[in-house]
Amino acid sequence: MRVSQATGLSTCVLALALGFAMALAAVPTTAMQSAPPAAPSPPAPAAPAAPADGSDAAAKHAKRTACLQEARSKKLVGAARTAYVKNCVATS
Repeated sequence: MRVSQATGLSTCVLALALGFAMALAAVPTTAMQSAPPAAPSPPAPAAPAAPADGSDAAAKHAKRTACLQEARSKKLVGAARTAYVKNCVATS
């Protein structure tokens, strides 16, 4: 009887997983629990307020994506599409 490579591979992976599970079961539970609890880290400083000049990358991305979708719905191509998107992004 010939065993396919896929069956042989899955058998090998299964044996490896079983060996790993048995190794974890052999570790005493006190060794896993002996680590001291992690000290609470200080809260992260608040992010600085975004400048009012519109340099927020996420807002720019959302605006450009909306403009690209509008250009696609109007079936603009080439230079007309580029000009439309630039004009759309420039307006607030």
